[in-house]
Amino acid sequence: MDSPHRPQLFFRNPFAVASQEKASTTEIPVPLLDVNRGNSAIRDEVIAAITKVVDSGRFLHGPEVGELECTVAGVSQTKHAISCASGSDALLLALMAMEIGPGDEVILPSFTFFATASCVSRLGAKIVFVDIDPKTYNISPEAIRDAITTRTKAIIPVHLFGQCAAMDEICAIADSHQIPIIEDAAQAIGAAYQGRHAGAWGAVGCFSFYPTKNLGGMGDGGMLTCQDDAMAAKLRLYASHGMQPRYHHRVIGINSRLDTIQAAVLNVKMNRLNDYTHTRQANAARYDAWFAEAGLNKQFELPKTTPGAFHVWNQYGIRVPEGRRDALKAHLQDRKIGAEIYYPIPLHMQDCYRSLGYAQGCLPETERASAEILHLPIYPELTIDEQRTVVSTIQSFYATAAYRRVA
Repeated sequence: MDSPHRPQLFFRNPFAVASQEKASTTEIPVPLLDVNRGNSAIRDEVIAAITKVVDSGRFLHGPEVGELECTVAGVSQTKHAISCASGSDALLLALMAMEIGPGDEVILPSFTFFATASCVSRLGAKIVFVDIDPKTYNISPEAIRDAITTRTKAIIPVHLFGQCAAMDEICAIADSHQIPIIEDAAQAIGAAYQGRHAGAWGAVGCFSFYPTKNLGGMGDGGMLTCQDDAMAAKLRLYASHGMQPRYHHRVIGINSRLDTIQAAVLNVKMNRLNDYTHTRQANAARYDAWFAEAGLNKQFELPKTTPGAFHVWNQYGIRVPEGRRDALKAHLQDRKIGAEIYYPIPLHMQDCYRSLGYAQGCLPETERASAEILHLPIYPELTIDEQRTVVSTIQSFYATAAYRRVA
């Protein structure tokens, strides 16, 4: 992988264009994500890779799976990579391999996708939700420290939106208590922090190949990474019914395999991961520059990148304060501009977790982020004209009656 430093980028002022060009760009619908656009550029190569698998008949355990595992281990700077059926399964398998169950506690953020927490619930362990850093949206190291008890058996930091959590601090805390770390790197393949890659900090790293991810397949898929030989063997065992050798079951595992067709597709895309990442970084830098030039950075907060972080920008989220977020989202959607909220309801406030006893206001930074964050298109195939349309449409919102009503 290339050196984890953002390239220097220069952009033309988006508003220094002819009036007729501005008129034309405002008519462009801009989707939040366009999976087909990305896949169409590599369609022939993908079909050839799939055809090879079809002709071989090796739909499971084909050589393409091993190839992908080796490549992911290289990208993540780990000794082992173990494929599985999904990112959700990766998290579940990591906990199973650590033999976590009833009576154990697992610390994790509430501001994340449901799979980070549901894997803990499925094993009967207790979820301990903690607050986030308001600048990065990642789990707060101080909150982790305060939540540790004698029953804490794992910590799951999430590298949210493509930026690694403060893993140096988190690892120091975990090591002092001899608590293993499971990295939820579902949105962060290729990301790094202080020169060390996502998936290489904890005991186990967990990745997702869901189609909307930075490296997305054409269906579900996941990967686990680790450095320890014994842990790698255990993860493979639990992912294959706990069976070793055939028909001999030492533990109760699950059936979680990455099929060969998905691996073949991902191998094609893996060759372009660096290009995808650098284009996302360029799009993020362009947003930052254009929002600042338009003075919009005074209306809302731009996303922050931690010093030492190699951000891969799975999402680009702005913070829109004082109840204006939903009005801005509606303004964008009315003009066919994709915008989404990740995540509108924190996990500690979900109906299924009411029994844990978290009251509104107990995780203030998490709740504030859920009320203010709004995500904009940033996928690699996003054109400059489309990005200009996003910026100019947001600028138009702040001149509308809708803005004045909520100001």
